[in-house]
Amino acid sequence: HVQHVPIEPHVAVAQFNRAGKITIWSSSQSPFAQRNLIAEALGISQGDIRVIAPYVGGGFGSKAGVSVEGTAVVMARVVSGHPVKVRLTREEEFFCAFVRQGLIAKTKVGAKADGKILAMKTEYYWDAGAYTEYGVNITRASGYSSTGPYRIPNVETDSYCVYTNHPVGGPMRGFGMPEIHWGIEQIMDIVADELGMDKVEFRLKNCLRSGDANVTGMIMHPIGLVQCIEKAKEAIDWGVQEPPSAAHKLRGKGLAIAWKAPAMPPNAGSSAWLRLNEDATVSLGVGGQEIGQGTFTVAAQMAAAALGVPFEWIRISAPVDTKYSPYEWQTVASRLTWSMGNAIVAAAKDARRQILEIAAAHWDEDLEHLDIRDGQVISYRTEEVMPLENMVVYGLPMPDDQGWRGGPIIGHGNFMPSYVTSLSNETGQGKRAVVHYTTGCQAVDLEVDTQTGQITILRVASAFDVGKAINPDQVRVQMEGGIVQGISTALFESLQYEDGVPQASNFTDYRIATSEDMPGEIISIIVEVPQDDGPWGARGVGEHPMIPTAPAIANAVYDAVGIRIFEMPLTAEKVFLAIQDQGGKS
Repeated sequence: HVQHVPIEPHVAVAQFNRAGKITIWSSSQSPFAQRNLIAEALGISQGDIRVIAPYVGGGFGSKAGVSVEGTAVVMARVVSGHPVKVRLTREEEFFCAFVRQGLIAKTKVGAKADGKILAMKTEYYWDAGAYTEYGVNITRASGYSSTGPYRIPNVETDSYCVYTNHPVGGPMRGFGMPEIHWGIEQIMDIVADELGMDKVEFRLKNCLRSGDANVTGMIMHPIGLVQCIEKAKEAIDWGVQEPPSAAHKLRGKGLAIAWKAPAMPPNAGSSAWLRLNEDATVSLGVGGQEIGQGTFTVAAQMAAAALGVPFEWIRISAPVDTKYSPYEWQTVASRLTWSMGNAIVAAAKDARRQILEIAAAHWDEDLEHLDIRDGQVISYRTEEVMPLENMVVYGLPMPDDQGWRGGPIIGHGNFMPSYVTSLSNETGQGKRAVVHYTTGCQAVDLEVDTQTGQITILRVASAFDVGKAINPDQVRVQMEGGIVQGISTALFESLQYEDGVPQASNFTDYRIATSEDMPGEIISIIVEVPQDDGPWGARGVGEHPMIPTAPAIANAVYDAVGIRIFEMPLTAEKVFLAIQDQGGKS
């Protein structure tokens, strides 16, 4: 098990007023889902519950759904009119908050002598803890993604969710994909070794490509996985043996590929509104949450581009408030740039249409001759120009002072995928089980100290197909963050239990990566193969760079010292003892 360890712990304030209505202030990734779940649990109308969610100091999935908020609401109900605050201490975070579920995976792979994979059989046993909420959804997502991004014609997968006396398993960055890829990608290296094939060539021979049928029978949309593999390989000089920094150290290289779809219901929706002010600045309402990933920045970029105004004119209406903000399912699943982005574009186009209709009538022009650029309406036919200031609120006068046309401009937009189909209960097959997959590859170059077992990450190359990078710098930062969090879980993090009780209560007992553990070099590579239903072709990449980090490290360790350790973390102690077991250094 792994803890999310957000810097800001879980905290919520709840207050009932005398009319029986509830206001909740919460550090939440899911304000609308919280409102709905609490309303259903207490038999209260959703219209009588207001959730206000300020900026979140880190979530990684732990602040999705309901946790401490329910406790605060129940206590506040007893002391009507008074606010009740519940905040977890760091120790309580380890005991009471969601943890990444444990997993036991059993997998067999069969391949032909030429390297083509023929079959895979897998059983997953997920440790959901004493209760389960998201656990069953992770179990399902791992089932329909169980092959990894490979073409395998014969597949049998069973994925089970098991109750245990451990802390409650819940969503964490990657939603089950880091766990299953830890096994899949080591197994693929083992098969390649058995066949005497280069690991990169083996993956290129078997990886999914555009138009292939995946494990559920879904035909893959255009993807750039091959480009990701090639670029990551080149970035770490794959195939070139480089010397270690000392005689007692050994150097190795490894890589892993990955895929992940947004794990969500088929009808998870997004909405947005866009209101123009007198000076033509734009108030943008969204329900997606800012948890440090840059949601508000990308939202402003997309609104500005779709409307035709400078980015600096956009004002995000924050904090997210279920009383005033437009509906958003949840800030999870790496879906906001894609789903909320589509809603924002629709709202901007709605506002844009209203503005151009007013201008067309005022100038007696056809709409197709008009555009909005840099905050001005322009006519390509007459080259007339009109600033948006004032007209977007007060409208424009009709000839001879015979009234006014227009009025305050407010654009509305929503998006919900209508094309996701269910899977057969018998065969696990379906036309389109998910909206899309983001794919990528990470390659690692590292050293292992044979005297201590210490692993030093020298460089990591991360290449992901994001469809279209709306903000390339933020995409690169997501890659860097995913790598760091992946290194942390690969090398250090593990909750230890005694009779079901976690033994860690602070960052002394529970080790996480710090700046001292960072790779010497991180190479972030953006691949862009447009997504058919994404804004400007974009798809999400928030969780994905964490997924292949750990197996790429494990494969590099094997390349360096010839040992396989199938249980995370790869602590120095484990590595040292494994080296000793095989008779010293390789």
